[in-house]
Amino acid sequence: MVSQFLTNDGKQKRKRFLKELGSFPDNIMAIGRLDEKTEGLLLLTTCGKTSDIINRSKLWSKTYHAQVDGKITQSVIEQLKNGVVITVNGKPYTTNPCEAAISQEPDYNLTHTYIRDEKHGPTSWISITLNEGKFRQVRKMCSKVGFPVLRLVRTQIGPFQLNDVKNQKVIDVTDRLETILLEQQAKL
Repeated sequence: MVSQFLTNDGKQKRKRFLKELGSFPDNIMAIGRLDEKTEGLLLLTTCGKTSDIINRSKLWSKTYHAQVDGKITQSVIEQLKNGVVITVNGKPYTTNPCEAAISQEPDYNLTHTYIRDEKHGPTSWISITLNEGKFRQVRKMCSKVGFPVLRLVRTQIGPFQLNDVKNQKVIDVTDRLETILLEQQAKL
């Protein structure tokens, strides 16, 4: 599913869009995006200012679980933590230091997308928590250190976690979100 509500691009008309999940206000937008092959948590809003605050604030980190090709090592995790050089808009970009760890397969209600059999080689799961969000950043970071992403799941945005949310389920968190933003603004 594409994390937008509609498109004017004729090539994308056959793709699935968020509008399939229910009835939404006309001015609804995704806060950040998930690429078409990424699963997980997505916040929606009707307020551009809210979207901008969450996308730009270092207080709103995003956590991803990635299944990568190969048996990842702690030394590679350290490379990811310290930042790696990826390409952003055709130019080299060094990612900010982040949190990264070898993890277990997340126990979320994921889609049952076939990835591959074990006979094609080992895979590992890692978690990465970022305070920035460049285009396809997690995929680029993992690829740069030699472990291409096979599956990617965003499990957390700031204080909001995927937890037991069912696949393609929409939950209204407006009151909680407004309270959190007011608390953050009061601290500034």
